[in-house]
Amino acid sequence: MEIIEPETGDPSSAGLPTAGQRRRLALTGVRGAVARSREFTREALRDWGWDGTETSEDALLLVSELLTNASLHADGCHELVLTAGENLRIEVYDGSTTLPSRNPAPQRGVPGGHGLHIVERLSDRWGSHAHEHGKAVWAEIEASRLTSGRPTGR
Repeated sequence: MEIIEPETGDPSSAGLPTAGQRRRLALTGVRGAVARSREFTREALRDWGWDGTETSEDALLLVSELLTNASLHADGCHELVLTAGENLRIEVYDGSTTLPSRNPAPQRGVPGGHGLHIVERLSDRWGSHAHEHGKAVWAEIEASRLTSGRPTGR
């Protein structure tokens, strides 16, 4: 498993967050997977008391970016898994074993090549790992950020 630290971009290793509540959403063949996944995530954040902050909006954007990347580069999403513990862990499973790589120099104002940079900026950690049926790309946000973020003003 490789973990990318956003501050340095250097690979490091770390353990999984403390086990907590987990929610899964099957996405194979689902139309509107990004919108459905955002609503699914919004409901989970609300249930876990992590809604209504700027950081919870960041979590929704992370879901959108990870699912969009899977749709564009990995023949679609198979499953979204959210885990609450010391971190919110967002995992998107797809059917490709090709691990993602950041575009080293995306061009400003030109579409494409920015997704993993957004994931890196919004998350505390992100990474990917291959498994026998494809891969998972994941991002984590520390729970303390979700409970202490500024309200969105809704």
